[in-house]
Amino acid sequence: MRVYLFGFLVVLGLGLIMFINLHPSFGGNPSKKAKEIYQSLNNYVAGRFVNQVPTKMNMSASNIFSMIKDYILEGTNRNPTGSIPVITIDWNKINGEGDSITWLGHSAFLLSIDDKKMLIDPMLGPIASPVSFAGSKRYKYSEDMKDIIDEMPPINAVFITHDHYDHLDYHSILKLKNKVGHFFVPLGVSVHLIRWGIAKDKITELNWWNEAEFQGLTVALTPAKHFSGRGIFNQDSTLWGGWVILGKHTRFYTSGDGGYDEHFKEIGKKYGSFDITLLEGGQYDQRWSWVHMTPEQAVQAHLDIKGKVMMLMHWGGFTLAFHGWNEPIERAVNEAKKADINLIAPKIGETLSINSDLYTPPSPWWEMCEALQ
Repeated sequence: MRVYLFGFLVVLGLGLIMFINLHPSFGGNPSKKAKEIYQSLNNYVAGRFVNQVPTKMNMSASNIFSMIKDYILEGTNRNPTGSIPVITIDWNKINGEGDSITWLGHSAFLLSIDDKKMLIDPMLGPIASPVSFAGSKRYKYSEDMKDIIDEMPPINAVFITHDHYDHLDYHSILKLKNKVGHFFVPLGVSVHLIRWGIAKDKITELNWWNEAEFQGLTVALTPAKHFSGRGIFNQDSTLWGGWVILGKHTRFYTSGDGGYDEHFKEIGKKYGSFDITLLEGGQYDQRWSWVHMTPEQAVQAHLDIKGKVMMLMHWGGFTLAFHGWNEPIERAVNEAKKADINLIAPKIGETLSINSDLYTPPSPWWEMCEALQ
């Protein structure tokens, strides 16, 4: 029996390794040559990218058991009981004159600056997972968004903050690849795109604080305190970060994922102020406090980077933590009032003009979701 059990485990392990290596959704791995180049970088140590401050992903046994307990007990309000109200996208407004921003749920945005159409972390699929049979499913929306990529105008550029499944989606990239002119990614992330059929000359990789000029825009990758990886064997093999995009009239910043730290003040000192900031403040937990900000920390980060208008992201799409699904925005609204900052909270699909629509007080649409059953 021991021999049979050992043999079964070996076959299972080999099958898992083959599946990860062969299934395209897991992406690729940086080449030996790329790793040799990374070795000269300050944020690459012992074959892995690292944060500016020492961080560890290791969790104690008590934390693991408490997570299992929370998962079994489900908690309260972790998922909306009704449909999330989604606005039918106004393509005329998006294609019109003036800079604008449209939230597509979670951390995905369609941005228009200087008549350039850009997507931020366009995870537009139904499940944040490499496979369709397991993973966190997208919330039910009142409007079907499965055809949104087909309806989009040509996209000048896509910006990816890191390679986790709720930010970099294999099926979304396949639908986008013939519609997008260029991709901007952190170091190493190009291996995924290249495996999925994106030409190498359509991809620009940047390290933290690197800048590039793109069709009159200045773009820069900024530090974040997070991690990366799409499989068991490639943790932190690619970099993560936030993006600064500077146009003629709009200074834009998105944090990507990551915990709160001094890097926000550094970004504010170098690039602030910003007309609009997208700060992640959802999927937090005290057991992984370094990897995601609380809503209160997101508000402080907005102040640190010298933002004028803030929008909370990393919520409204998937349940990836144990707090209530709408708790992040409620806490952010309360903290923003205390800090006297302008927080906006548009509905998914709603397009806001950056020049004129950013100073409207948030309407608590998330409170209606329980009634839309």
